[in-house]
Amino acid sequence: MAAHVKGRSWILWLLVTAAVCLSCAGARSGRTVARQRLEVQRHLKRLNKQAVKSIKSPDGDIIDCVHISHQPAFDHPFLKNHTIQSRPAFHPEGLQFDESKVASKKKSPSMAQLWHQNGRCPENTIPVRRTKSDDLLRASSVKRYGKKRHRSVPNPMSIDPDLLNESGHQHAIAYVEGDTYYGAKATINVWEPKIQQPNEFSLSQLWILGGSFGEDLNSIEAGWQVSPDLYGDNNTRLFTYWTSDSYQATGCYNLLCSGFIQVNSEIAMGATIFPISRYGGSQYDISILVWKDPKEGHWWMQFGNDYVLGYWPAFLFSYLADSASMIEWGGEVVNSEPDGEHTSTAMGSGHFPEEGFSKSSYFRNIQIVDQSNNLKAPKGVGTFTEQSSCYDVQTGSSAHWGHFFYYGGPGKNSNCP
Repeated sequence: MAAHVKGRSWILWLLVTAAVCLSCAGARSGRTVARQRLEVQRHLKRLNKQAVKSIKSPDGDIIDCVHISHQPAFDHPFLKNHTIQSRPAFHPEGLQFDESKVASKKKSPSMAQLWHQNGRCPENTIPVRRTKSDDLLRASSVKRYGKKRHRSVPNPMSIDPDLLNESGHQHAIAYVEGDTYYGAKATINVWEPKIQQPNEFSLSQLWILGGSFGEDLNSIEAGWQVSPDLYGDNNTRLFTYWTSDSYQATGCYNLLCSGFIQVNSEIAMGATIFPISRYGGSQYDISILVWKDPKEGHWWMQFGNDYVLGYWPAFLFSYLADSASMIEWGGEVVNSEPDGEHTSTAMGSGHFPEEGFSKSSYFRNIQIVDQSNNLKAPKGVGTFTEQSSCYDVQTGSSAHWGHFFYYGGPGKNSNCP
């Protein structure tokens, strides 16, 4: 009888202990969720500044018109007393530029982004795409939200296949190196490539690069991208990126950290581009110019012929504080190898270069800015792709398109298993 009571006591002790452990685990889990919610709310408060006006875009975005002096850039400790430079001291020579569009808001520019259908931001404000809690929760962590993975820049100089595919990123690019560069320009065909996995993306951009491809790489990037993880949909969006330490701790997409200073009230970083190209149909492209102002030393960005968007202050960078040593133009995708096979995420139009105009995606009129602040055709353009059977690139030149190339592909196919 005593042994039976002792056994029941032991069972009861086990049950009580298990209940206590479950209760502790539940409490710990609850505290973790609470901490995460608090962290998300704090980060949202940092990113979403008080708006003068808010505009609901047809695609579900909310564009906040934030006073220019309250934008996220000024969270940077080095920018606390910064005087905003409303326009660059110098534009590159040879640039077709309508200065009246910067000085005056009276003209009605052509539609470039979807949110324009429902309104515009007033003067002395900038449009900022509002970050939502779902955006942060899709990220691997709040700290990594809005950041690229380490080693996501293509290195045409590397011949190590393990290094090339280390990050799961694949490219089809044209590039120049071996000189000093003070900017780059291109007109980029805009598409809406299909993305296989939510954690993958497809983009087309230009890179302004300085330093090595190790831990000290400086990069300024701009173009269009489709990134379900970052934006929560499959829309094609204008984006920028910068880093001064090879994507480790510095930099981010768009205005998701302090750094880039926007001065334009018309164009929102990260907003949907409208319209886009159709296979065998109408073709649309955007022009992007990034250059170093020879007087102030900042790196400026212009969108189209009408919109000077803003600048990256020179102090953000080490190598790029002086000049760039390589320029790249082209496409990039994430190949997460779902089910052990190559992704079917498309690059560009999703069709190979040989299909040509209206079917394959292109960059045209690619140019560099030289030491004398002149826009000129690049010399010695090389090409690079990790797997040409998945994504490829073909260059050419003509009187109307200057230096150009077709690029892209479907990813997984009979030759790219």
